[in-house]
Amino acid sequence: MYNVLLQQLFQGERVAGSPLNIGALSRELDVSQTPLREALARLEHTGLVQREALKGYRVADALSAREVGKLFDARLVLEPALTLEAGLRTTPEFLDTLREAVEELDASAAGADTGPEGFQHYWTSDDAFHRLIATQSDNAFLEQAFLSLGGHMHRFRLFTKRGHTGAAHAVEEHRAICDALERRQAERASELMRRHLSNAKARILDAKGAVRTA
Repeated sequence: MYNVLLQQLFQGERVAGSPLNIGALSRELDVSQTPLREALARLEHTGLVQREALKGYRVADALSAREVGKLFDARLVLEPALTLEAGLRTTPEFLDTLREAVEELDASAAGADTGPEGFQHYWTSDDAFHRLIATQSDNAFLEQAFLSLGGHMHRFRLFTKRGHTGAAHAVEEHRAICDALERRQAERASELMRRHLSNAKARILDAKGAVRTA
């Protein structure tokens, strides 16, 4: 049920703010309420679904332009520091995995703005790259702070209109970060991460209609 509902969200069948009544979903999907409750609880942890007392579940609201800006500001505080720490303790295994993540992101870029499956492939690849760096930092407190933004990033990605990913630019920026880490240039990689996030923020907020402005 989790995957079914997740795919419906990605395909736009469940719009931001719409109710997710367990009884109605049970009849619509012809399943019992127990797996639905479990699936909705899992989705709540992703940030894509919210639960309100006495009202039940609903699809999370889209982030406003101001909220997107603040989310990227938080990432700009955390991720350059994570990248610096990761750059100080690179290993061949980490670099190989990170390079694979870049190549996967590159492979996903062509379809990033063509449909829900391509978009999901793209943002999943992007997320993997950033999580690898956070884990390699070996700073549990910084990593946890980064992971706490995960639900908000899911909301941002899901409800940002496709067509504004800037995928080709993002791939090159990720590749540059990886190259710097492979050269053991930790400070350079940190600065490139800062630049990448600043560019990503600008691409999203400058794209008309990419996020709601209210």
